[in-house]
Amino acid sequence: MSLPAQVDVVIIGGGVMGTSAAFHLAEAGVRVALCEKNDLASGSTSKAAGGVRANFSDEFNVALGARSLELFADFKNRPGYEIDLHRPGYLFALTTQKDVDLFEKSTKIHKQFNVASRMLTPNEAGKLSPLLSTSDLLAASFTPNDGHCTPESVVLGYASGARKLGADVITNVEVTGIHTHGGEITSVSTSLGEIKTSAVINCAGVWSPKLASMVGLDLPVTPYKRELVITEPLDDSFSDLPKEMPMTIDYSSSLYWHREGKGLLMGFSDKTTQPSFDLKKDPQFLEKLGAIASTRAPRLMNVGIGKGWAGLYEVTPDHNAILGEYKKVSRFFYATGFSGHGFLQGPAIGEILRDLYLGKQPFVKIDQLSADRFLTSGQLRPEYNIV
Repeated sequence: MSLPAQVDVVIIGGGVMGTSAAFHLAEAGVRVALCEKNDLASGSTSKAAGGVRANFSDEFNVALGARSLELFADFKNRPGYEIDLHRPGYLFALTTQKDVDLFEKSTKIHKQFNVASRMLTPNEAGKLSPLLSTSDLLAASFTPNDGHCTPESVVLGYASGARKLGADVITNVEVTGIHTHGGEITSVSTSLGEIKTSAVINCAGVWSPKLASMVGLDLPVTPYKRELVITEPLDDSFSDLPKEMPMTIDYSSSLYWHREGKGLLMGFSDKTTQPSFDLKKDPQFLEKLGAIASTRAPRLMNVGIGKGWAGLYEVTPDHNAILGEYKKVSRFFYATGFSGHGFLQGPAIGEILRDLYLGKQPFVKIDQLSADRFLTSGQLRPEYNIV
């Protein structure tokens, strides 16, 4: 594919953030070129578990999740694509009083944003998610309108929508340089040539620090490997499971599962994993997964494992996104560091990036997510409802 000679904005990264930004900007009449060094959704997005939720502890994340759920629900109409959206809810199983207190506070925040949310007894949680062992549960947090969908379909939907609106969505092209003059962007160099532009949006996930360094910006984003598996089809012994079983997370161990086709998708966050870009599967992952499942969901031990894969979380020191515009180089925007909840926030982030470029006030204030917060102590805003 040939490069356009000049565009208004170059977006770097063909995952959910980049394609969402491309669609929303193109819809607003902005001339866009999106550059992805491999295939669309080939980075972290395609490896995501697909969960979509508003169940967070930080007000900003609740707002982003709620808005994104609205956009996911309307995805068949805008941009016009099937994403296999299911909304059976999100259920966090809680085994310590400290965690119960945390989620009770979160529930109050949810209601401020008109997000349906309630605390459940162990018995109520077990009825919604029959695989869950509730013997030592104290309570559970349930947001009934959350759910899951297919990450690759979301990316392809936004990309095809952006193309129809005139955007250049270019794959297998790597951005190799960002050129500036007098503090303003003039062009972008790629493996296929140069594109003149006055604005760049960095949506490159775990690879975003390398691109930000081209304009002198330090982004504290660290890659962590996370793995998941999809089981073989469930047999008749699991006929008691509801067709729309909620995404279930054991908060203390991070074990999670939800229905995926005729089987289940499940995984956990191995906190012993060291920072790395290595995507080799851990030969002991299934053993570790089984050790957790034997306590929290023993019936999972009776399900055969089909396939699995590893992906990368783009983690920041406070597990919150880094979002904004660089002050030292005009029109260099960044949206990265989502720490495992980026896919579900992609639709809303695309709207925010559109508004930032157009000089409009986004539907939420993003000042506290600037990269500048890492330069001043006491400015971090930690997110706790993560896996």
